[in-house]
Amino acid sequence: MENIVGFLPLIGAIVVFYLIIFIPENKRKKKFRAMLDNLKVNDEVMTRGGIIGSIVNIKDDYIIMQTGPNNVRIKLSKNGIATILDKNENSEIAK
Repeated sequence: MENIVGFLPLIGAIVVFYLIIFIPENKRKKKFRAMLDNLKVNDEVMTRGGIIGSIVNIKDDYIIMQTGPNNVRIKLSKNGIATILDKNENSEIAK
């Protein structure tokens, strides 16, 4: 019985660690995966490297993105996308 009582703080620490670290991380991964699954042509996205452009074509594991004043096209892995930009947000910045 004393051995079990000695392990209670360790077990409690593991449970708290799980609740603080793993559950929020799994939620973040699910949200990111849903964002990648909902990509559409003409969505404006920002890459993890900070490049902003609009999606021209979507394939299985990658997208083709058009960016810049010369309409440069970049082939990019879907995992390289950081976020989808809101069009209303960009129009407010331009004002």
